[in-house]
Amino acid sequence: MSNKLSPIINSEELLKLNSSEIILIDARAGINAHENYQKEHLKNARYVDLNKDLATVDCNPKNGGRHPLPSFSKFSEVLSKLGISPESHVIVYDDKNGSNAASRFWWMLRSVGHEKIQVLNGGLQEAVKASFPLSSEIENFELTNYKVSEWKLKTADIEEVEKARNNSENIVIDVRDKNRFDGLTEPLDLIAGHIPGAVNVPFGENLDENGLFKSAEILAEKYTAVLQNKSSENVIVHCGSGVTACHTLLALDYAGISIPKLYVGSWSEWSRNDREMATKN
Repeated sequence: MSNKLSPIINSEELLKLNSSEIILIDARAGINAHENYQKEHLKNARYVDLNKDLATVDCNPKNGGRHPLPSFSKFSEVLSKLGISPESHVIVYDDKNGSNAASRFWWMLRSVGHEKIQVLNGGLQEAVKASFPLSSEIENFELTNYKVSEWKLKTADIEEVEKARNNSENIVIDVRDKNRFDGLTEPLDLIAGHIPGAVNVPFGENLDENGLFKSAEILAEKYTAVLQNKSSENVIVHCGSGVTACHTLLALDYAGISIPKLYVGSWSEWSRNDREMATKN
């Protein structure tokens, strides 16, 4: 039996943990996310900002998409200011069932070799339902010195995606919802559509009717069929800007499937670089 820590933790399990032995991270994103954190968050949680901490946002998403990865020095600084050390047991949550920035922070920590990192299943809402204490107090904690120097999980750049989409040995997975993939709507980027050759497996399908991750067994059966026995080296996962794609990478890891490559630039980069694009029609 594997002793590997599950990448997903339920609220009931969280309640049983000693608060002094974990570091809770609030990764809510979007308008007023930090203000909402300051008003109320899970007790002892520290805040991480998607745009400022988990990305280096360029004024032109053509260069790496809307949420390019930060430099190693910047991410080292972020982890250090959050008081995280390589030995820390980190649990991260958001208010979008893990699809906001929680799964992105999970992927980034795993990618620098940090194993004790989990995403709270169902996020803030499930913790509240389970009567986890809330607070508006900002925690005081000691800073650390966490040095990172490489992404150990694989990523793919735009040129690799270009080659992969035309190669039957590869599979490119787009996790955005079907209407965005089909080009019927596009709320965030300039052009609607998808990368030709990509297959659409919406990240929402990772969740059940209650917004919780489906069982590892169900997810394993689903993605075994999707991946068609292809090696993780031949699978590339993307979304709009490299954030929600991590939700599917999390689901794959939970299912016991090797984590494939993340195309960080995703549709936000692809659609701005005069690449071939497709719609349902």
